[in-house]
Amino acid sequence: MWGALDPEVLERITVVSPHFDDAAMGAGHLLLTYPGSTVITVLAGEPPSYPDEVSPWDAAGGFTKGDNVVKARQQEDLAAMTRLSSEHIWLDFPDHQYLPVDARPTPDDVGPALERAIRATGASAVFLPMGIANPDHVLSHDAGILARAAIGDGEGTPAWFCYEDQGYKHLPGMLAWRISKLFRGGLWPTPALVPVELDVDRKTAALMEYASQIPPLEQDHLLRERIAANVPEQYWRLAPPPPGWEGLYND
Repeated sequence: MWGALDPEVLERITVVSPHFDDAAMGAGHLLLTYPGSTVITVLAGEPPSYPDEVSPWDAAGGFTKGDNVVKARQQEDLAAMTRLSSEHIWLDFPDHQYLPVDARPTPDDVGPALERAIRATGASAVFLPMGIANPDHVLSHDAGILARAAIGDGEGTPAWFCYEDQGYKHLPGMLAWRISKLFRGGLWPTPALVPVELDVDRKTAALMEYASQIPPLEQDHLLRERIAANVPEQYWRLAPPPPGWEGLYND
């Protein structure tokens, strides 16, 4: 029975997405299977100003100096959410590429806002990104762990999961590093039996709505190859170890 879930756990799903496209990439089958779910995008805010030079990522997506990149990507997200039959919440934090290092939000900045957004969804299950490689992914994961600590995990609170970050989980050691870190922190990440219907065409159609993201995703993350390979989505349950299993920490 390990890994099995009570169907009630999946009645009201909330997926936390670092950027506009990440939930569709890493949990698109999940969202398609459970219409009416909510995606909370953490880095969805406009920056105080755009850099003088367009970033390589934005330039690859066709943007030039003076373009309101975030506004365009918000419109893409609305179209994708329609395809996924999902609700959306946008938090007002800018993408790290638009901010100097000392001005970027921290988990302590984001955690309370994310907690409020999760509570507002009435979630029965929350799916956080594993949070690997990209600083915005790490930030979103760490803020999600803070939100989990504030909301709790038990009767009357959501079940907590992580989904694997598409585009980053194949970097050597990165996924193993995160799993190890969670394990050592007392939240044993365990693959869960989350029933989903696999519809590659519908998931791909949702991804293609992020038109300005497709060229850089193909350039840097081999998006077409990943779609052709039908890279699976994996969801990991976050929970303390079963009683008496704590000795594995010292094995």
